Amino acid sequence: MIFAASNRSQVAAPAVPDFDKFAHFGVYGLLATLLCRLGRGWRAAGWALLAASIYGASDEWHQSFVPGRSVEVADWAADTGGAALAVTLYAGSTVYRRLLEARLLRSQRRSTEARDCAG
Repeated sequence: MIFAASNRSQVAAPAVPDFDKFAHFGVYGLLATLLCRLGRGWRAAGWALLAASIYGASDEWHQSFVPGRSVEVADWAADTGGAALAVTLYAGSTVYRRLLEARLLRSQRRSTEARDCAG
């Protein structure tokens, strides 16, 4: 999704000054959270942050080849900032982690209960 959006000459956005920085912050926060979920603890968070930041830098470089787009260090900073906040919340806050995974845990419990009843 990020690569496809970066490959477009124009991306639809509201007429709000610097809205793109908020979009970068949120999208890369989501990416880092998903990457962080592949492991456990602060080590996974560090790798997720590094991967999201590197991908953000490579995405900015990629945009230098797309007509109508440009490289902005501020976009990369927003990418990395969003990723840093997301992995810090995910690795450091059980409340945040439970909030994100509540639906998944309920689904797993239901399937376990169904298996137990069937077996």
